[in-house]
Amino acid sequence: MPLRKVLTRSQAWQRRLTVPQFTVVTGLLVILLGTLLLATPLCSGAQVGLWEALFTATSAITVTGLSIIDVGTDLTGFGQGVLAVMILAGGLGLMAITTFLQGFVVKGTGLRRRLDRGKALDEFGVGGVGRTFRGIALTAAVLILIGATLLYGFGFSDIPDRGERLWAALFHSISAYNNAGFGLWSDSLERYRSNGLVNLVIMLLIVMGGLGWRVTSDMAGQLLSRRRRRLSLHTRLVLRTSILLVLIGAIGLMLTEWLNSGQNFLTLPWSERWLAALFQSVTARTAGFNTVPISVETITESGTLLVMTLMFIGASPGGTGGGIKTTVVAALMAATRSTLRGRDAVVIRNREISEKVVLRAVGITVSSLLFVLVMTLLVSFASNFNGRDDFTFLAMLFTCISAFATVGLDMGVTSELSHFGQGVLLVGMFVGRLGIWLLLSAVWDAMSQEQNHLHRQNRIGYPHEDLYV
Repeated sequence: MPLRKVLTRSQAWQRRLTVPQFTVVTGLLVILLGTLLLATPLCSGAQVGLWEALFTATSAITVTGLSIIDVGTDLTGFGQGVLAVMILAGGLGLMAITTFLQGFVVKGTGLRRRLDRGKALDEFGVGGVGRTFRGIALTAAVLILIGATLLYGFGFSDIPDRGERLWAALFHSISAYNNAGFGLWSDSLERYRSNGLVNLVIMLLIVMGGLGWRVTSDMAGQLLSRRRRRLSLHTRLVLRTSILLVLIGAIGLMLTEWLNSGQNFLTLPWSERWLAALFQSVTARTAGFNTVPISVETITESGTLLVMTLMFIGASPGGTGGGIKTTVVAALMAATRSTLRGRDAVVIRNREISEKVVLRAVGITVSSLLFVLVMTLLVSFASNFNGRDDFTFLAMLFTCISAFATVGLDMGVTSELSHFGQGVLLVGMFVGRLGIWLLLSAVWDAMSQEQNHLHRQNRIGYPHEDLYV
């Protein structure tokens, strides 16, 4: 077949792809490219094979942080740089990048196409994708450079070599803002547990990255505007929910570990206890760093359950984190409150929320729960099949939630699993970063294209009947 005909068919196939399908395909291609790069001797040592490279590349692109290699020793300096670039690509928004690239595939974009692109960027309007992406990249660059400067000048001052200190500051700043959780040291940030500046810089970068572009843009517009205006409902809801979750997580960890004699906190001075609890509350929201050891022996079961809840909720829409998102939880809580009060409509801050938003929140939560349960079931099968009975169910569930919510916290399970178990986590990271809703949309679009019956279903009306719940 002539090359021109192959290229023509490839372009025709690309034009038929919807945004969710294009995002999935592009994500897989980027992971494949990253795998091939990391597997080369230029990036890694002999102990990093194709499988280790694939797992690491997937974890980097999905900004998860789960790893089966030691980044600081198994990767060369160039390999660490490649890893940082992949973290940036995934953290700045795989959906935003693929939507930006789609402009080169589909010419003559009209209003319908621009609206379709907006869904991938979590945008309500029809503004230019290129302008939005430039704003995202500029904001990320400024915050990452500020964080790296502070870490270099004051945080990592114990590193004598200036080049090593500069790279450590830049790498951890990139990893923190993108909620990746990758570190250059095997103990993550435990050595800086008592360093208030390092903790503060990393926490602020995590929070700013997890808030999402819409929130940071709205806040910046509020600060730079000469006229005083009110923040949008979305911004106010995200900020309030995020603050509540951080406080609940920090206070909850202090109580659970104190009441249940958790080893992590009882050996620390009171100031370090509060700092460690606050840091773990922030980082559990999809970042994956830790300043205290995380294992079955060092954290209580009640504390583990609290961390899993924070991980499952995750960050906010349009941010660099994963999870089901803070706005989904807020919508579900508002729907529950309206139901208890006997209201027919869901109201948040004197604003009525559409039924479509509530139904989508329910769909995201239920499908995410089912997906995590299936992951845990498969991982337990894999561990039992290989004769590993030292993994507790709580540790396996913790690891699966960490993978799906793109957190990266690990209880020592990931590196001990078989390739099948690690493959389950690999798929979970990819699905979790893209979003379960986006993946289901891609699958549904493919099915509807094959069956060609979606347009007919929209014309069908059904009689109403109630269920007892």
